[in-house]
Amino acid sequence: MGFFRLLAVYLKVGVLSELEYRVNFYIQLLRSAIGLTTGLAGLSIVFGHTDTLWGWRQPELLALLGVYFLGSGLIGLVIQPSMQRFMEDVRQGTLDFVLTKPEDSQVLVSVRQVQIWKVVDLLLGVVVIGIALVQLGEAVGFWQAVSFVVALLSGATIIYAFWLMLATLSFWFVKIENILVIFQSMYQAGRWPVGIYPLWLRSTLTFVVPVAFATTVPAEALAGRLTPETLAGSVALAAVLLVVSRRVWSIGVRQYAGASA
Repeated sequence: MGFFRLLAVYLKVGVLSELEYRVNFYIQLLRSAIGLTTGLAGLSIVFGHTDTLWGWRQPELLALLGVYFLGSGLIGLVIQPSMQRFMEDVRQGTLDFVLTKPEDSQVLVSVRQVQIWKVVDLLLGVVVIGIALVQLGEAVGFWQAVSFVVALLSGATIIYAFWLMLATLSFWFVKIENILVIFQSMYQAGRWPVGIYPLWLRSTLTFVVPVAFATTVPAEALAGRLTPETLAGSVALAAVLLVVSRRVWSIGVRQYAGASA
């Protein structure tokens, strides 16, 4: 429970800090509205010419768009700002202040920076998914609901572990921001089912940069097209990446030479 306790503390700190700059809320609201409008416009254009896209109906792709916003909100809320601050601390040699605290250092660097206005994306994602569920109607049963929650949690874990491993490279390399920018660009491809992309890109989005598990797989659960094997693979990948990211973090910390070195 230490992770959630610390997350609650830093969320509170983030709220108090961001309330000093309330104009950021309106900027984020505008950016999110533009992003949602762009996504909906894309769906409108596609389904103005066809009834399905690679077998996906419009409500199913709407659910995928909602999952995309959920993931984007989670990344922008805590993962990206925390990892960027962590990399900055490594460059400046100030990570000592984290490593000497009586809490798990990985947990601390994972939650200590919060951009609270990114909650807007989370809320938009929930709303869009809700609308998609209404449109899907009785097509969503108990299995779909359970598998969606499991796939969504697995996808969030995969994204976190992947970001942590990328950020941990800063222990060995000075500049890795470009890698994170590439990941963000790749994540934007998650607005659409990975099946529509060429084989090389589909393989990249599944096995190299696991965007598919964060967006397409949870949406497949709601659409009733997710197989038990794929769901099990998503859970297994999340568990493996979590363990590997912990190992990479431990090795990286031993390589760190900060201000006290």
